[in-house]
Amino acid sequence: MKDTIEIRWHGRGGQGAKTAALLLADVAFKTGKYVQGFPEYGPERMGAPITAYNRISSSPITVHSNIYEPDYVVVVDESLLESIDVTKGLKPEGAVIINTARSKEEIAVHLHGYSGAVYTIDAKEISMKALGKNYPNSPMLAVTVAATNVMEKDAFLSEMRASFEHKFAKKPEVIDGNMLALELAFDV
Repeated sequence: MKDTIEIRWHGRGGQGAKTAALLLADVAFKTGKYVQGFPEYGPERMGAPITAYNRISSSPITVHSNIYEPDYVVVVDESLLESIDVTKGLKPEGAVIINTARSKEEIAVHLHGYSGAVYTIDAKEISMKALGKNYPNSPMLAVTVAATNVMEKDAFLSEMRASFEHKFAKKPEVIDGNMLALELAFDV
C-alpha cells in the first residue's frame, strides 16, 4: 500500500455519503492511521449533489485541500453519472465504486473512457435486506474499505460495531441491521 490513499465520494444530500466519509475517517483513525474526512457542499438541501473526501495515511498528512486526483471514487447515487464526470482526475491504477444494479458494461458509457477498475454493488438491495430501508451508505462504506484495503476486515467491523453501539445504544435493531449491511457488502 502506498503511503496515502485519497478517496472522493459523490452522492446526494441525505444519502449518507458525507456520513460514510466521516465514519471511514473515524474508524481508520482508531486503527492508528492519520486521516482527513470532510465534505464539500453546493446547495445545502436534500437531494442536491454533494462531494466528500478522505485521506488515509500511515504518516502525518500535511496537505489541506480538496482531492483533485483521487485514487478511488465512490458513487453513492448512480444518477450522478448522467450529470457529473465522476472519473475526472481519477488515477488509472485506482478504481471507481458505483452503487448500481446495472452491469459494468451498462454504465461504462458514463465513465468517459476510464480504463481503471470498476466495482459495482447494489447497495439498495443490501440495505433493504439488512435494514428494510434504502440507506446505501453502510454498504458503500464496507465495499470501499474492501476495495481500498485501508484496513483489515475484522478491525473495520469491530470499530464500526463500537461506533454504532455508541450512537444507537437504545436501538439494537439499528446496530444489527447496519452490521449485517456492512458484512454483506464487504465480500461482494
